[in-house]
Amino acid sequence: MSGASLFIKENLNISDVQVEVLNGTLNIYSLIGFTLAGKTSDWLGRWYTIVLAGTIFFIGALLMGFAPNYAFLMFGRFIAGLHCRDLSSLVSWLPHIFPRGLFHYHIILSYNILTIFVFVNVGILLGYVSNFALAKLPIHLNWRIMLGIGAIPSVFLALGVLAMPESPRWLVMQGRLRDAKRVLNRTSSSEEESQLRLDEIKEAVGIPKDSKDEVVQVSKRSQGEGIWKELLIRPTPAVRHILIVALGTHFFQQLSGTDSVVLYSPRIFEKAGITSYNDKLLTTMAVGFVKTIAILVATFQVDRFGRRILLLSSVGRMVVSFILGVGLAVVDQSHSKVPWAVRLCITIVLFIVVFFSIGLGPITWVYRSEIFPLQLRAQGYSMGVAVNRVTSGVMSMTFISLYKAITIGVAFFLYMGITTLSWVFFYTLYPETQGRFLEDMEVLFGKYHKWREANAMLNKTKQVVHGFGDDNKAQIH
Repeated sequence: MSGASLFIKENLNISDVQVEVLNGTLNIYSLIGFTLAGKTSDWLGRWYTIVLAGTIFFIGALLMGFAPNYAFLMFGRFIAGLHCRDLSSLVSWLPHIFPRGLFHYHIILSYNILTIFVFVNVGILLGYVSNFALAKLPIHLNWRIMLGIGAIPSVFLALGVLAMPESPRWLVMQGRLRDAKRVLNRTSSSEEESQLRLDEIKEAVGIPKDSKDEVVQVSKRSQGEGIWKELLIRPTPAVRHILIVALGTHFFQQLSGTDSVVLYSPRIFEKAGITSYNDKLLTTMAVGFVKTIAILVATFQVDRFGRRILLLSSVGRMVVSFILGVGLAVVDQSHSKVPWAVRLCITIVLFIVVFFSIGLGPITWVYRSEIFPLQLRAQGYSMGVAVNRVTSGVMSMTFISLYKAITIGVAFFLYMGITTLSWVFFYTLYPETQGRFLEDMEVLFGKYHKWREANAMLNKTKQVVHGFGDDNKAQIH
């Protein structure tokens, strides 16, 4: 859509506001899918959910490709938007099927980031390449092909998932212990490890470990009913901390403005002084290239340095990189082309994308996939992704109007302030989850609150002791 929107605007003769709405509403439309997120995952399982996602996006891409006018294009965009929540199931699914052991988390993280970020970013890069390659076609045809060819990878998505097993955790939550055992046998290094993992999942779901039944009746609570109350109305301190961290990460990831940079990079480069379609799309293609390389780097570093270090260093460097506002302000105020400012803007845009892709981009999704307890996982996922998509939609639908109202330079200074605030948030609230298993998260987040309670009790005890005589003090100490 980054390059296609340039030609859609000219061909359909639509306003900048309509372009913003077209770009941003994909995220808003996906909220319909998010509303049913927990039920969809619990009812169909991750396997069928992803097949359904591929089918929906196939239809949406074709509708967009054949759109005769703006209204029909928006309808196709609506259909395509319904699939976005279902693709997020892939993140929640992969950690469930890999074995424990020495390389357990290396495998989980590699597949999470490679599948969700490396290949997604390869797709973004190919989108930019197709923008550049198809730009020379007649304007009534080029953007339709740019959008319509999205139907092709959705077919591979639906077919490729057929080779993958269902989540053993989901199978246990449905009471299908025999099927779960079969999947665990395929994804474990030994029979003993398979049985150990099955016992852990059964305990988390509420099934007795010594149960030998192959099919059992699981309580309604483990199937997702009543979970919203535990998550929102009466959460434990640990669950509340997990929820704040998960939602805050998604919120600040999108509020950093990087989505605007990726989606509107041709316009940013135009503001920097690049005028021809060819040069704008070529420079945008460079954004996709460095973004993909940076994700590859993150894949090999995230388990070496840990999530917290990569996240804080990524966001800290992004704060510095938003001096992009300086270059854009200089170009905006100048009546002639300023070569050094143009070069500065291009360089800084590439740096922003690199720093985001090394930390804040992938860590948001990896972190979210690790921290929610099993019984809260589906609902927690849906809330996190809903916050992510709403924030992204708002940012996408306001970027052009924002920079027209306060100038593009000031807009990026605003993003810099928000990113600084996000660094403080991450530094204050984020524990390190490197090397932890899925079942350990509630304990990890609970330690912080237990420490606070213990510290408060110690202070209270000191106050009481202070009121005694010296002999009693010595005895009490």
